[in-house]
Amino acid sequence: MDSGNSVKRAETRRTKAIVVFGTRPEAIKMAPLLTALSQSKFFEVKSVATGQHRRILNQVLSFFGIKPDYDLKIMTRGQSLAEITNRVLKGLIPIINRESPDLLIVQGDTTTTFVSGLAAFYSGVKVAHIEAGLRTGDKRHPFPEEINRVLTTHLADWHFAPTPEAKANLVRENILPESIFVTGNTVIDALFHCLAGQALHPRFAGKERLILVTAHRRENWGEPLERIVTALKGILKASPEAEMIIPVHPNPRVREVFYSQLAGEPRVQLVRPFDYQEMVAALSAAYLIITDSGGIQEEAAALGKPVLVLRETTERPEGARVGTIKLVGTQPERILVEATRLLRDQNAYREMAQGVKLYGDGKASARIVAGLLYIFGLAKSRPVDFEPKNNFEAGDTD
Repeated sequence: MDSGNSVKRAETRRTKAIVVFGTRPEAIKMAPLLTALSQSKFFEVKSVATGQHRRILNQVLSFFGIKPDYDLKIMTRGQSLAEITNRVLKGLIPIINRESPDLLIVQGDTTTTFVSGLAAFYSGVKVAHIEAGLRTGDKRHPFPEEINRVLTTHLADWHFAPTPEAKANLVRENILPESIFVTGNTVIDALFHCLAGQALHPRFAGKERLILVTAHRRENWGEPLERIVTALKGILKASPEAEMIIPVHPNPRVREVFYSQLAGEPRVQLVRPFDYQEMVAALSAAYLIITDSGGIQEEAAALGKPVLVLRETTERPEGARVGTIKLVGTQPERILVEATRLLRDQNAYREMAQGVKLYGDGKASARIVAGLLYIFGLAKSRPVDFEPKNNFEAGDTD
């Protein structure tokens, strides 16, 4: 693989990498990689937080012991996608020019991800894309994530795909196979790190039919979220044994719907957004998860928790194929039927409650570092690709 002048420079000094993240999910997934890169004698790492999320981002950085070298602090109340794009681009390019990195590393599908890749491209710096190749095939669902990841693919030089299916998506888009590395997802690395030695959180003790609900995606704002809440009320009425805990996203368009319709319900806890440790504890304790999140689909699969996905598409089809997740959209009747079935039918529940090694085995960060060493001529052979498995005990990283 041709890596240009970077290979020659790497022979005399450490390869300089800028790692950029802006949201809480990005930070969670970047944290294990930052640790792995920082522990390598071959890399000099600078980290940049754009601040696309603020308070919920800070908690994750504190938990993983990450102090960004640069913080763009772009967040403002009610910020638009155009404003995020403008501020990230204007803030990041001077840092790239100052640091003169050999590569810039981005993760996933946020506006920070896409704009950081664009800033690197404008500056003549090569881009490594972590969690590359996820696709729904509909550029507006999820919005704006699907278009962000597609555009980032075509800005990136190297692609670290979490699964073979993600690699296949990239190959179909004429990305050179030799530029793609299948690594598993670093979110499973972070999950195992958090689970190590974790005891049951007292908030979740004694709750046998706990349903964890998260819903905040832009495409579900407004009427779809109203329908979701209607379904949640129906589940509570049909299943007196069920309890719900809902970490409510701080966006006013989300918060208003949940609090106006569910505040005061005796079997519903509306709580502030969980910190990362609390979220992992909630995932571990939940009987069932109802969500429009992407990453939770991966974490739940590793933990053997059934997931009803409040979307019509998913960029993680492996779980739907194996049966650990089910797409239910936002129609109340459909959500109610599927949730009630899982609460009442133990055979149906067991079919979905599989702990599977679909999205990672806890070694994704090591594979990414090995791939970068190969790219920059510091290792003779490519790392072996991650291979998913359908039988997996959560916590088993062998």
